[in-house]
Amino acid sequence: MNQIAVGKALYRQGEIHRLRGEFADAESAYREASRSGSDPQPGLALLRLAQGNEEVAAAAIRRSVAERTKPLERVALLPTYIEIMIDVGERERAAGACDELAEIADLHRSEVLNAMSAQQRGNLLLTEGDAGSALEWLRVASRLWLDLQAPYEIARVRVLVGLACRALGDEDTAALELEAARDAFEQLEAKPDHARVELLLSGVPATHGLTDRELEVLRLVAAGKSNREIGAALFISEHTVARHVQNIFMKLGVTSRTAAGAFAYEHKLA
Repeated sequence: MNQIAVGKALYRQGEIHRLRGEFADAESAYREASRSGSDPQPGLALLRLAQGNEEVAAAAIRRSVAERTKPLERVALLPTYIEIMIDVGERERAAGACDELAEIADLHRSEVLNAMSAQQRGNLLLTEGDAGSALEWLRVASRLWLDLQAPYEIARVRVLVGLACRALGDEDTAALELEAARDAFEQLEAKPDHARVELLLSGVPATHGLTDRELEVLRLVAAGKSNREIGAALFISEHTVARHVQNIFMKLGVTSRTAAGAFAYEHKLA
């Protein structure tokens, strides 16, 4: 029996389980893949992120990327690396990885790599508060994924397009994009993604470019919690909290915890 082929098949099973929200089954499949000699990354890191274990996810993906030296080995990890670095507030690392991904895509002239690069560039710009520029990159990614007939990635990009339109004040287009993404995720049985879009469509206030974790941190800042207390409450390091607070200040255009708290209450974020 070809152990490498078995390991790859088990990894693919893990990915299906993860996207369906079957996290226990996904973890089991990733572990079996590892026993068969197949690297469970980046799927396992994404599973940890979905479970709320940001620090574990970040450590795992950093280690995996550091171990890879060949461009085509790294490119399989870079999109996940970018997403996780954005989520933990390490924007400089995310930006560097975006540049690397773009260089590899240009070198190999691959439509798949171009789509991945445009999607992640748009994702980064959106989290930096530049929704207009983000939308330009996301439209490119959307066209490329459509040509490649990749329904899951098309839906993921439509979520980002919806968020960019919402940030620009275009609620009608935002709703259309989010509804289309929700329907696609439902057809694909991607339950966690479907649930997230349902939440975005439920009338929850605009997030002003903040990630889910940054919103959690902002609510605790508004409640008067220190960085140490926030770290203990969210099971993340004090250093990570400080990065999140810095990003929150930048995105909201404030310079103090008091101003951030006032913004949160004024805009119904806390």
